[in-house]
Amino acid sequence: MSQASTSTPASNRLWLKDPLAVHLGAGVDPAAAARGIVIDRDSGIIVELVPAGGEPSGSDATGGDSAGGAQTARAAQAITVVDASAHVITPGLVNTHHHFYQTLTRAWAPVADMPLFGWLINLYPVWVRLTPKALELATTVAMAELLESGCTTAADHHYLFPTGMDEAIDVQVEVVRRLGMRAMLTRGSMSLGEKDGGLPPQRTVQDAEVILADSRRLVEAYHERDEGAQVQIAFAPCSPFSVTTELMRESAVLAEELDVRLHTHLAETIDEEDFCRERFGLRTVDYLESVGWLGDRAWLAHGVHFDDDEVRRLGEAGVSVAHCPTSNMRLASGIARAVELEDAGVNVGLGVDGSASNDASNIIREVRQALYIQRLRYGAEAVTCARVLDWATKGSAAALGRDDIGTIEVGRQADLAMFRLDGLSFSGSHDPIPALVLCGAEKADRVMVGGRWRVVDGHAIGADGVELDKEALIAAHQEEARRLVAG
Repeated sequence: MSQASTSTPASNRLWLKDPLAVHLGAGVDPAAAARGIVIDRDSGIIVELVPAGGEPSGSDATGGDSAGGAQTARAAQAITVVDASAHVITPGLVNTHHHFYQTLTRAWAPVADMPLFGWLINLYPVWVRLTPKALELATTVAMAELLESGCTTAADHHYLFPTGMDEAIDVQVEVVRRLGMRAMLTRGSMSLGEKDGGLPPQRTVQDAEVILADSRRLVEAYHERDEGAQVQIAFAPCSPFSVTTELMRESAVLAEELDVRLHTHLAETIDEEDFCRERFGLRTVDYLESVGWLGDRAWLAHGVHFDDDEVRRLGEAGVSVAHCPTSNMRLASGIARAVELEDAGVNVGLGVDGSASNDASNIIREVRQALYIQRLRYGAEAVTCARVLDWATKGSAAALGRDDIGTIEVGRQADLAMFRLDGLSFSGSHDPIPALVLCGAEKADRVMVGGRWRVVDGHAIGADGVELDKEALIAAHQEEARRLVAG
């Protein structure tokens, strides 16, 4: 029998039929959904997994389609059928750490060969010229690129609020709604400038009172709490070297009051570790605990340089970590202890990080990078293709505090990515799930968010159902990128 949970009328259902493979999670028998997934199109919920040899319950399925466009049912009691036989289906991928605005400064020669601190020092004067128009374009480019790589939910860490950028998160909310993705938009902050011993120039910092007031405003205006939430808000003081201790503490108190999550960069580089020792007399995790952040409300970007005791403490506290392999390699920051963190109880998710330290917003590519860099540390048997896919899906969802996305289960949101394994790069491959990771998938063919198609034939479609005009977007984005670096 198939796994079903509701008596939703069949005419409201969509059957992704006979997929090439379905990733249900490491150690989960894929036969449970071998004949596909049934979605209630009204609620956007997965209502049935059709096992090997099974049929959808409750009605006869008619029609048939090649996933080039869902066919309308020909009878009132028919399930709309999409032929998924050429596709590997995964849960919608979840990106736990990004800086959307950085799509404007990809591959900039002056910082191409620098580690983190030098990279930041040279980019801050460029980023301070950010405008609402530039941010809107940068956010659209980042999210569209993510969508086309199979991503359905993305967390963005925006901490730049120079003059004229007071409503930066409001700008991003509009883009999220226009594209029909889900997002965790973090109200980032920098309050420790150069004159007080921090890294950022004074033009990039704000007073704590301004930051906290705007944080409260954004939660009250936009934060959604129900299952299927599209927009959520979190607080994200940037890092120990750019935010005062007082603001870290006050952000934690406000997050507790408003019941939202906390995010920051931590233990990314040895330079950061040295900064914490010199300024606070503490290692990074001790500092985290001292400001009230060592708990399950927090997820940390990078988490490269933790010792054994810190790994244990993070796991016991329920802290989550966003592993960003490409950025860590690009900036030569190190290799996160992802396997040990997960084994200790930490939710490990994946993040592409900013497009100035990754130079791409491609989450399926990040899965492959995570596989290879973690195998260097732990070996092939410990770091399987299924495990890294779990990091990009249910691990990432858990890091963002969500249990309604990240898995293909009855009752979960119908957030799905469908990948084709054709073309020269897949020729000769044998097993679909390993092929997806090892042969290097770059783009999804189809992506669904809440039962609605957001990518069709590899092209992003907005919430209005119209294909994104990428040519016009790229032209406008390139113009803003040139303006930004020209000064």
